[in-house]
Amino acid sequence: MYYFSKTLNTTFENALDLVIEALKTEGFGVLTQINIKDTLKKKIDVDFRKYVILGACNPQFAHQALESEDKIGVLLPCNVILQELPNGEVEVAAVDPITSMSSVQNEKLGTIAQQVQQKLKNVIKQL
Repeated sequence: MYYFSKTLNTTFENALDLVIEALKTEGFGVLTQINIKDTLKKKIDVDFRKYVILGACNPQFAHQALESEDKIGVLLPCNVILQELPNGEVEVAAVDPITSMSSVQNEKLGTIAQQVQQKLKNVIKQL
């Protein structure tokens, strides 16, 4: 599986706040926040559920990864999504960095990906 997730019984806005706080506790900052619902409405006039993509970055691990593999930026930052489910609950899912970096044949990245994976799993557990 290329992600791990958890479903929350709370408002979308509260879930977003909880996720951002959980990311901070694991050393991640949010570099980007893409509101898919608003973007699709604006660009192609489509109504879509609440769906946000957070581009999360842990600067120390990003630096290590970039030092180990100069093109690894194509796989950064780590994406975390929130989407409103039909029953009103909110699913939070984070990319599995081991899966996303598995195509890169670099042993140093494997170690970094394992550490980042654990931190992202910790984020999901905190929710």
